[in-house]
Amino acid sequence: MAATVRIPTTMRPITGGEKQVPVEPGSLGDVITALETAHPGMGERLLDEEGALRKFVNIFVDDDDVRYLDGLDTAVGDNITVSIIPAVAGG
Repeated sequence: MAATVRIPTTMRPITGGEKQVPVEPGSLGDVITALETAHPGMGERLLDEEGALRKFVNIFVDDDDVRYLDGLDTAVGDNITVSIIPAVAGG
């Protein structure tokens, strides 16, 4: 089984245009590592220099914001959807 990561339009050039990427279950940190391995450049778009989630990227496991769960330690199981949603600013 696998989990699915939904890739936002702005990051699809990194995944070769893929809208969804299957990954092995594990922690969110494991999922990001797998994304980086399969699609170099994804990790730096999601994590800052200290390895923490970037402030302008929101990540949801199913419908829950990982910042209110266990952050990078949030469990991602089989058939779970991880959604990457870049923050939008403007006026």
